[in-house]
Amino acid sequence: MRIPDEVRTQLVMKFSVLFPHLDERQRRLLMAAEARVLGHGGVRSVARAASVSETTVRKGVFELETGEEPLGRVRRPGGGRKRVADLDPRLRPALLALVEPDERGDPMSPLRWTVKSTRTLARELARTGHKVSADTVADLLREEGFSLQANAKTVEGSQHPDRDAQFRYLNEQARDHRDAGQPVISVDTKKKELVGEFKNNGRQWRPAADPVPVNVHDFADPQLGKAVPYGIYALAADTGWVNMGTDHDTAAFAVESIRRWWCGQGRAAYPQATRLLITADAGGSNGYGTRVWKLELARLAAETGLTITVCHLPLGTSKWNKIGHRLFSHITMNWRGRPLTSHEVIVQSIAATTTRTGLRVMAELDTNTYPTGVQIGDAEMAALPLTRHAFHGDWNYALHTQPCPAVPATRAPQKPAPEWDHAFLSDPALTGMSRQQLSDLTDALALDGDVKRGRPPRLAFPDQVLAAVLHLRVALAAEPLAVLFDSSRTAMHRTLLKIRRLLKTHSIVIPPAATPPSALTALQARVRAQTDNPNSVSSFGDRRAARGPRRFIGRFWSGR
Repeated sequence: MRIPDEVRTQLVMKFSVLFPHLDERQRRLLMAAEARVLGHGGVRSVARAASVSETTVRKGVFELETGEEPLGRVRRPGGGRKRVADLDPRLRPALLALVEPDERGDPMSPLRWTVKSTRTLARELARTGHKVSADTVADLLREEGFSLQANAKTVEGSQHPDRDAQFRYLNEQARDHRDAGQPVISVDTKKKELVGEFKNNGRQWRPAADPVPVNVHDFADPQLGKAVPYGIYALAADTGWVNMGTDHDTAAFAVESIRRWWCGQGRAAYPQATRLLITADAGGSNGYGTRVWKLELARLAAETGLTITVCHLPLGTSKWNKIGHRLFSHITMNWRGRPLTSHEVIVQSIAATTTRTGLRVMAELDTNTYPTGVQIGDAEMAALPLTRHAFHGDWNYALHTQPCPAVPATRAPQKPAPEWDHAFLSDPALTGMSRQQLSDLTDALALDGDVKRGRPPRLAFPDQVLAAVLHLRVALAAEPLAVLFDSSRTAMHRTLLKIRRLLKTHSIVIPPAATPPSALTALQARVRAQTDNPNSVSSFGDRRAARGPRRFIGRFWSGR
């Protein structure tokens, strides 16, 4: 039976309008209904009008004639293209072998040092013969119970065998003081903060596309320096006190902070107090092994008439200190996204910190200086009114109210520094050239290298050239050069890189010495004298060198 052209045109128009709004099964049933209306030859005519195969139309006719119930889906179960994981049974084990935790440490794995993104995993699977897309990799990982995970700070290192017992003992002491109406405080030093126009993590509401401009670097401002917040949190009263220091975080600074809390807040809150319990970390300025901490606490006990008991948290458990999540976390949230442009801004931001549960915080600026390197002798320690508890007397002890003997805070005796002449560094035996030749070299490089821009360099340009010559001539490393030129290791590294570029630009070669000159012995003695005596290192010296002299001397020569 031949279908008229008018009918075929109507079918084409109907299908073109309706098909975009129908799924696969709905299209099939619509074509079957039209074919049944046309009668004999309707299947072929409808197939041509819809540009599909006759088999598809016949399948729809069969579904109509059998009276099947709606499937609730487009295809029958098992229909459509097979999944890649079903076609390639080895794909899933190969993927798991790349991401299983036990495989991460395999030194032969091609992904040992690569971030395991879905694209990277798909590329590696394709390299081994498993063609798969990044989206399919993500679906397979989810099916296997994987998800994107960040690092979790849960590993506390080796645990002391008496860790739990110390926590129980500390809780008993806190309960005893609290039930008797005596103050219990948690103390610690908050993270040091850069003062100035520096980025502060977090966000705050501002007009769109108008962020607060801050410095692109995080180098401390030499004028403003850093802020050292030492906090005291009173557990029962839910109040905090922050002493904002501008110098060093020392034991004397820690006890002075507690003294200011007692005078400004504690005495009024606990007028009948006779005892004070301090819970503190095991290390830092208030560490259990710090003698100055105990000495200053003894003086505080004598001044206030309080018996001061200290219970330290076990080693490696500083994150359990209550002041961190009861006080410091709220301070950080309060000033998030706001540059801490001055010490006053920091103090005011801390003092404005509150919570819905009633936390109140007071803050004070402390501009006193707290020298480092103070040492206390055995005789002075033996004279302190200190009683150690029966359980872990190193972590738990009390300082009583009897007057503390006047103990002079003295520094460690300094070794006399050997006589030193800075001009010795330009000795021809070391530089391989006369002083006039060294001066000519400096003048030749000064045209391009002695540029006045940015922050003034720590070394004058002639000293920069001299340091580079010593580095190239006698293989002096950056660390000893930093000590000899009263600079820092980082600045010396930059200086050497700068002068070597200038030498290369001017095609100047500094030949290495065939044999180490005998004058190097004097340089080594100078470096050893400086690093063996930390107090002799200048403010621009390498502090790490002062802390580890033997390891530092081991890097005296850079080697070839």
